[in-house]
Amino acid sequence: MNDKRLTPVPTAGTPITEADLHGYADGQLPAGRHAEVAAFLAAHPQDQTRVDDWKEQRRALHALLDPVLDEPLPLRLPLKAPARQWPWRALAASVAVAVVSASAAWITRGAMDARHLQAVLATASPDRAAGGYAQRAAIAHAVYAPDMGRPVEVGGDNEKALVTWLTKRMGAPVRAPSLTQAGYELMGGRLLPGGAGPVAQFMYGAADGQRLTLYVTREAAGGKTAFQFTQEGPVRVFYWVEGDFGYALSGAVSRDELQRVSQEVYRQLQG
Repeated sequence: MNDKRLTPVPTAGTPITEADLHGYADGQLPAGRHAEVAAFLAAHPQDQTRVDDWKEQRRALHALLDPVLDEPLPLRLPLKAPARQWPWRALAASVAVAVVSASAAWITRGAMDARHLQAVLATASPDRAAGGYAQRAAIAHAVYAPDMGRPVEVGGDNEKALVTWLTKRMGAPVRAPSLTQAGYELMGGRLLPGGAGPVAQFMYGAADGQRLTLYVTREAAGGKTAFQFTQEGPVRVFYWVEGDFGYALSGAVSRDELQRVSQEVYRQLQG
């Protein structure tokens, strides 16, 4: 999805926004607002095409993932566990919960289509050394890192506002580490739904186009856990717990490179 400004047109209410178009595509608008957006789309064929594409993506995602939504998932996952085989369908179910339930269109729209999601599922490793938030971090990275149009909700040029917003939503002070010396610049971030409340995601980019994401959650708070490693297909993850937050740094880079940057993130966030 391209991130572009919509041309306001006279309506009975406020100007039509990108959020209105998403709500219209998902059938979540009140009747009055739905009619206003319909009138807007009738006068803007290009935006009508975008909305139609989103609806088609939504239908494709449901067709792909609905069959596994009713399968049981483990409610509690240990932070440390021996490597074991997790059935592919259990992985698909966890992705389904992360992507489709409650806010699927908002998580995936503009970042990937059904074909990309199928590729994530097809390449996910069956060797599972971790679950919980580390797994969700890898999925979130696979969803947003490839997006060239809108990889973040708030850009890195507005870092102060981004951190203030995420701190308020997370209920505890959130920090965006500076990784310039490590070769990565802050691109921005966004708020995501997690396993037990809101999650912050910061995205960093290197000069060669490589991207890393830092996933910050409170669901593992209250302890201290040394670095642990897991992998979802091409996405590698180092994760740990420190104070109020659990952190997971994800990227499709070598393990050594990810560990190098993870150690710098840990150094900056410690304490």
